[in-house]
Amino acid sequence: MNYLLHILVMISIYLVLALSLNMVVGFTGLMSLAHAAFYGIGAYVSTLSLLKLGVGFIPALLLGVVAAVILSFTISIPSLRLRGDYFVLASMGLQIIAFVILYNWIGVTRGPYGIPGIPRPVVFGFQFSTIAQFLALSAVIAGLCVWLLYLIGNSPFGRTLKAIREDEMAAAALGKDIPRFKMTAFAISAGFAAVSGALYAGYMRYIDPTSFVLMESVFILSIIIIGGTGNVLGPFIGTVLMVVLPEALRFVKIPDAIAANMRQVIYGLLIILIMRFRPQGILGEYKLQ
Repeated sequence: MNYLLHILVMISIYLVLALSLNMVVGFTGLMSLAHAAFYGIGAYVSTLSLLKLGVGFIPALLLGVVAAVILSFTISIPSLRLRGDYFVLASMGLQIIAFVILYNWIGVTRGPYGIPGIPRPVVFGFQFSTIAQFLALSAVIAGLCVWLLYLIGNSPFGRTLKAIREDEMAAAALGKDIPRFKMTAFAISAGFAAVSGALYAGYMRYIDPTSFVLMESVFILSIIIIGGTGNVLGPFIGTVLMVVLPEALRFVKIPDAIAANMRQVIYGLLIILIMRFRPQGILGEYKLQ
């Protein structure tokens, strides 16, 4: 039973990650490989806030969100002037820089040693100490995030992002401030990714930089490529599929030595097939270029 609950917790965490990245990729049309950086910032800042500042789980989560948003503005000002492959390379550079800082700033992050003993989440005096209790917490937070992202996506702001995605010059001709909209979308995406980071740290009770590497960004991007972008259903389907698939492979008698590599092969084949036969993903509305 705990195994099933664990899968549901991971789905709730990755659902917020996928939907937040969808705000940049699916709504704005920017292919980003830096999402694990904001995910990691949320995890580390919330953890350090709990351990060093002694604040509660919700204030620590909010501090993680603020840190990720500030970082996103710092990075987006120069990088969002780039387009296409150049923006992808800039976002990948951000991801690598974030990992190097987390790995080498041992005095703060403990680097490769990681941070153990993260306190269990406590909200309004109640400690979420079991997997079932944490699932309830993560489901409520994920549900709130999904609702907020749905409202943003269907607001005039979200429709403007789609207009920028479809024809940036036409949107600019209509008087839209393109850099401001892109920076805001990037900040919203980073903030929600930080929420997932705080949830992950509170659930695992141990974090280290290897959880927030470039391949993690690629995995999150794979979720929305396969599930689809530009709406809520696509990332939801992609999250369920990509989280459950490696767990399902456990029941196939594959030697442990090749199981991890086999998962990467399957992910790669899924992406190739999706991009070849259905570039908008399983339930997406935007065809990736």
